[in-house]
Amino acid sequence: MKDWQERQQSFSRYKVSFRLGNLASSLAHIKSFAGNESHKELVKTFVEESKFFIEWTAVDMDIDRAAELADMQIQLARWQLTWDRIWADPAELVKVVNTAKLWSDRVLDMSGLLNEPVETIMREL
Repeated sequence: MKDWQERQQSFSRYKVSFRLGNLASSLAHIKSFAGNESHKELVKTFVEESKFFIEWTAVDMDIDRAAELADMQIQLARWQLTWDRIWADPAELVKVVNTAKLWSDRVLDMSGLLNEPVETIMREL
């Protein structure tokens, strides 16, 4: 088990755009690793991590974007509660993969990181 409290302290030091980038990455990992049977627990960890990243980021965002992230967090919690059933049902797993991909793209767009020069991003870390 990860030390989520320690991770929160480290994660919360970063700008919101960088935190959103990490959330987008975590969601992309759900999509990437879900196709391999041996990665069931790893993908489950990325679901949990994404929930925490939302919690630690949404508090510093405007209400509309925070609400959008909260909706994602609710669905992630549902996935977590029914993970064994989802993993055993290929059609359900495909839905999760497709949703995670859409969310990853949306969150990355929300972050604004694609519009920033790399030098600016690195300087602001």
